[in-house]
This record gives sequence, C-alpha cells and structure tokens, in this order.
Amino acid sequence: MHTATIRLSEPSHKVLRELAKRDKKPMQAVIEQAIESYRRQRFLEGLNDDFMALRENEPEWNAELAERQEWDATVTDGSEK
Repeated sequence: MHTATIRLSEPSHKVLRELAKRDKKPMQAVIEQAIESYRRQRFLEGLNDDFMALRENEPEWNAELAERQEWDATVTDGSEK
C-alpha cells in the first residue's frame, strides 16, 4: 500500500488523536473514514446540483416525469412474482 505524509495543524491533529482514541481506531482509519464521508457528501451535493438543473430545464424535466410514470406502471404489471 502506498502511503503519503500530510501536514495537519496542531488543532486538527489534536482532534484526530481524540477521535482515534475515543473510537479505538488508528488515526489512519479515522482519516480514511473522514475522506470517504467527504467523498460521499460531495457526490450527493453534485447529484443535488444536477437534479436542480434538470428541474430548471422544463422540456427535460417533463421527459423525466413521463419516464417515471412509465416505470411506475411496471410496479403493478405482475412481473415481480
């Protein structure tokens, strides 16, 4: 596994130590979890931005709504058995 050195401010390092101690995890695991949480947050923010842009484009939004209605019809077509 490749590793890298990063610089942290003293207050951030103190918080990292406290979190690692509280969770009984290595600091590296806490950082990796924080990065993954941040990645997911940014993904969802981007998805939300895309959704808002879609809603602002009336023709595309209407097409989205029409497609949803088509998919909703498949819920009751009896093929789930």
